[in-house]
Amino acid sequence: MTIGLQQLTATRGAELNSAETGEAAVRASRVGNLALSCGVALLTAVIVLLDMWSGDELRIVPLLVVVPALVSVFGTIRQTVGVASWIMVVVVTSRLVTGGTFWDVTSSLIFTVLACFLGVGACALRIRHATEIARLRSAAVALQRQILRPLPIVTDHVAAHGTYAPIEEDRLVGGDIYEVVSSPYGTRVIIGDVQGKGLAAIGAGFAVLGAFREAAIREPSLTGVADALEDAVARHNAFSAQTGEIERFVTALVLGFDGDGRVQAVNCGHLPPRLLHDGVACPVPLRRTSVPLGLADLSGEARVTEWLDFPADATLLMFTDGVTEARDAAGAFYPLDSRLGHWAHHGPRELLDALHRDLEEFSGGVRRDDIAVLAVRREPFGSPVRPECRNRGARRAAAVVSGR
Repeated sequence: MTIGLQQLTATRGAELNSAETGEAAVRASRVGNLALSCGVALLTAVIVLLDMWSGDELRIVPLLVVVPALVSVFGTIRQTVGVASWIMVVVVTSRLVTGGTFWDVTSSLIFTVLACFLGVGACALRIRHATEIARLRSAAVALQRQILRPLPIVTDHVAAHGTYAPIEEDRLVGGDIYEVVSSPYGTRVIIGDVQGKGLAAIGAGFAVLGAFREAAIREPSLTGVADALEDAVARHNAFSAQTGEIERFVTALVLGFDGDGRVQAVNCGHLPPRLLHDGVACPVPLRRTSVPLGLADLSGEARVTEWLDFPADATLLMFTDGVTEARDAAGAFYPLDSRLGHWAHHGPRELLDALHRDLEEFSGGVRRDDIAVLAVRREPFGSPVRPECRNRGARRAAAVVSGR
């Protein structure tokens, strides 16, 4: 309990520090005070000299009132106030020296003061808006940590590395999902893709993740986990229908690792994984693929489990269709299988880095769908865990879920 509280405190402390750092970066100046002072002084000198050269027919000094507005775009409030005060002194002094009628001088002074105050106000509004955006982004980062755990994730059986890239740069979470759970029955892994985009797709994905985290610990069989996910999507669709949203389905690949060199798989309409072993990359044949989650009523067949070989030095690569459906400038799809052969000797992290770079180069940086990739390898660290000690923490979680 003490360790858990310490971890929670450290996580919240890191989130608070991240938020404070983001807000401080927004309020920080992009230009140093010395550079700004020299630039404004040089600009003032040039404008005053031009005003003297043009004579009484053309007054150029009043144009300096735009300088505070320019500084408000990149400077701090203090810098903008300082520049506005300097410009008011210069313009007012110039106007008093050149003279004119009372109304001309008065209107010029009022316009100068008003323009400078508007520049300061614009700076304050910019910083306030940017601070709110920074706070919202910090909240989005915290939300992402609750929905999708940071990778890599290491259990008693496997080490799961991965990459995740939502299609929208300003959105940290998309419709692709993944999770790795250590349970009394081994390590359960899911990767999935929700139909559609936007917040509604994120809601469906979160429903699947929540159900998987519970069912992976509670259900002895992998088909039982898949059935629990199907129920979760059905309930979510029923609620969506009540709120006027469209129903969605989720393609998913659910795997179970129990440390005996084989893998259980239940494929719910998802892309088959790739196995990289001995310098060769090949698709894993899944012959009993069922319908996606949320569409079980359309099929009378029950979901079944398949068994796959998983050597100790092999890497199992799982991905969403954002990888296979990436296109180049000519509209050709990304040739995943031919590219994987060049990286079959790489470790998981090197493999993912090479895949990410190649995808970016192939598509020209144009992303048409969310991308989620998991590279799973049997955990090589440490000695084998004794059966009586394996997944002790997972058994505690299972007891909590079952109410024992």
